[in-house]
Amino acid sequence: MTDVSALQEELWEDPYPLYRLLREGGRAHWSERPRGWLIPRHADVVAVLRDPRLGVDRRLRPGGQCPRDSASILEEQRERTLFFMDPPDHGRLRNRVHHAFTPRRVEELRPRIRAIAEELLTAVEARGRLELISDFAYPLPVRVIAELLGIPAHDLHLLRRWSDDLAVLLVEPFKGEGAEERRETSLTEMRAYFEDVFANRRKAPRDDLVSGLVCAGPEDALTDDELFGLVSLILVAGHETTTNLIGNSVLALLRNPEARRFLAAEPSRIPRAVDELLRYESPVQVAQRIAQQDCEVAGQRVQRGDRLYALLGCANRDPEAFPEPDRLDFRRGDVRHVAFGSGLHVCLGASLARLEGAVALETLMRRLPAFKADFEKPVWRRRLVLRGLEALPLRF
Repeated sequence: MTDVSALQEELWEDPYPLYRLLREGGRAHWSERPRGWLIPRHADVVAVLRDPRLGVDRRLRPGGQCPRDSASILEEQRERTLFFMDPPDHGRLRNRVHHAFTPRRVEELRPRIRAIAEELLTAVEARGRLELISDFAYPLPVRVIAELLGIPAHDLHLLRRWSDDLAVLLVEPFKGEGAEERRETSLTEMRAYFEDVFANRRKAPRDDLVSGLVCAGPEDALTDDELFGLVSLILVAGHETTTNLIGNSVLALLRNPEARRFLAAEPSRIPRAVDELLRYESPVQVAQRIAQQDCEVAGQRVQRGDRLYALLGCANRDPEAFPEPDRLDFRRGDVRHVAFGSGLHVCLGASLARLEGAVALETLMRRLPAFKADFEKPVWRRRLVLRGLEALPLRF
């Protein structure tokens, strides 16, 4: 039996030794906290993510009990996002925004993404120092997603506070003491803000994603609850994982100078290298599923309502799927990682995240090729699911 909560410090700093033990110890492990089955191996993780018997609707409680009679504002918000929706609602809502994130549509954003990256590095170039997360890895994707939604730049400081709280609300199993009240306040403020945005777009539509959603015809009309669920998810997922991708990737290059030299010599390899970086230090470490019926998963009988935690970061270091998995190797062939999940709930913004990650690395390595670490030890954010750095000071 495993109690992950007792190992949080180790997991924040370096989860990979525990992951190795879990993979070597079996296909499924029961954990008291979070209460559920840990699935560590790549083949089983892929199977879990694609299994139609395993859903994401949290209203089915452990043991298969009926939904509760009442819920907090936080719990209600969780249930209104695609993260926790099963068909048919999942498909109906996802299809309303899918067009904005197709590879073709995302590629049209490349010039704007590059322009933002250039602007951010120009702003720090004369200083000789760069705090990668706050100066570059965070503002790049949040500006891209805000422009896509039609949110003005002067409101970005509000979105960061709200989305930081919502990111933990939506996916982290351990919330921290005294945090619920703050997150409820952020959620209420964010909801009021976007209700104003929805009302304004109905009166005066613009060329942005929110206008397209609120001005749809009767057959595609969404409630304000559904609109807010979609927009809040796009905002959080649209920058949180990409911020982590950029920060984790730069740290990986600092720690692997041979791999860094390889990319510096062949920058055309950077777009493909992003997938190896996603595998090596996955921005999202865990995906949750809930058994919709009694069934067998990873060789283990599970009951209706049981939670299963597919360990994405663990699966991406599985030697059965990736030879020498602890080595950052940009010469690998097709890197079939699960950093974006798999199956019905595969990440909607995967193409955008890949492009932003590639443009960020290309621009950074071209503009500041001699960047070096300006810290003794990296500080990881105190999260288990969303793996990313609190800060990454560099000098050049």
